[in-house]
Amino acid sequence: MASEQDQNRIVITGVGLTSPLGDSLPDLRENLLAGKSGVSRFETRYMGEVLAGVCHFDALKHQKRKEVRRGTRAGSIAVFCSNEAVSDAGLDWPNVDTSRVGVYLGITEHGNVETENEIFEISKFGYDTSVWSHHHNPRTVANSAAGEVTLSLRITGPHLTIGAACAAGNAGFIQGVQMLRLGEVDMALVGGVSESIHTFGIFASFKSQNALADHEDPAKACRPFDRDRTGIVVAEGGAVCTLERLPDALSRGAKIYGEIVGYAMNSDATDFVLPDRTRQTECMTLALKRAGLTPNDVDLVSSHATATEQGDIEESAAIHKLFGENPRVAVNNTKSFIGHAMGAAGALELLGNIPAFDDGIAHATINLYNPDPRVPLTSIVANEPRQMDSVKCILNNSFGMLGINSALIVKKFEA
Repeated sequence: MASEQDQNRIVITGVGLTSPLGDSLPDLRENLLAGKSGVSRFETRYMGEVLAGVCHFDALKHQKRKEVRRGTRAGSIAVFCSNEAVSDAGLDWPNVDTSRVGVYLGITEHGNVETENEIFEISKFGYDTSVWSHHHNPRTVANSAAGEVTLSLRITGPHLTIGAACAAGNAGFIQGVQMLRLGEVDMALVGGVSESIHTFGIFASFKSQNALADHEDPAKACRPFDRDRTGIVVAEGGAVCTLERLPDALSRGAKIYGEIVGYAMNSDATDFVLPDRTRQTECMTLALKRAGLTPNDVDLVSSHATATEQGDIEESAAIHKLFGENPRVAVNNTKSFIGHAMGAAGALELLGNIPAFDDGIAHATINLYNPDPRVPLTSIVANEPRQMDSVKCILNNSFGMLGINSALIVKKFEA
């Protein structure tokens, strides 16, 4: 019989994703190591052409056309990623007790796309609300994305979407770990999804803040930690993983991508949008404490940096305070390749780094040609991947508006 300690060990056993750099982990990883950008020009309502990270997954792989029409873009992303994760995990799904499966997906916002689309449609009819879609309510409830997953996979256990701004991807993992340790579920589908590029409002809002990236070359638009940054590139995407207790994973011979050993979430309580380095440091410190680790145990820090001036400066100061000038701790950034996938960002960025457990490579932060002198980090992996001696521990940062911070620590699995 497994020990209580082993029952509390939670491992990642399946991966499903869609990103601007591909719809599988091997494709994403290959493109990250090759230094390929996933940012392109994208036409959006009222604003014309903007820069964005756009996904090209096949929504009809796991859904019928009717289901796609009735549901949401976030739901289609979630359904695609969840089905891919279940398949990758090698589960005998028809014989899984789905009443013991939980779905916990992070989102930044939801309902904006559907509401904007409906208002645009009724504008063609003199704002006659009789033509308003009767699907609007189920499309815009906050649990929509996770709920669509339960419909697709016939899951009868609990489901939640977790509104945690841009910390949501990590939050999905954290919720799943907690529910497994409490015995509420025996398996969890966790991660985050984002449909953000399909609402003009997010582009308009960032532009009004002078925080929307612009560049003649889309591939060079997202520039975290760079003095010549121009702001955020908005992206869509999704990443979902299957989580299991270690004894369950071992008993069925599952592939184990990594073990979640620590996590933390806290709040700045200072400002609606401006980040706070002190609270970010505290968040990372608490995650390390819960994992029973020190900063010297971390090999790779996956940064949240969004290519906004204050965000880059505050996070780099927080990382520097905790890790100092330690040359063996690499810091990288995935947004420089794909843009900011909002609720999916933390999950996608973690998965983009997970293969480092096997190949020992820290992928680069691209477009870092003129480092901001106010960023006190000497260990950023700039422009070219870095071969490490080994990568056994990754700390993944995700922070969001209203001062929500999260840190997730994943280790290479060792029995």
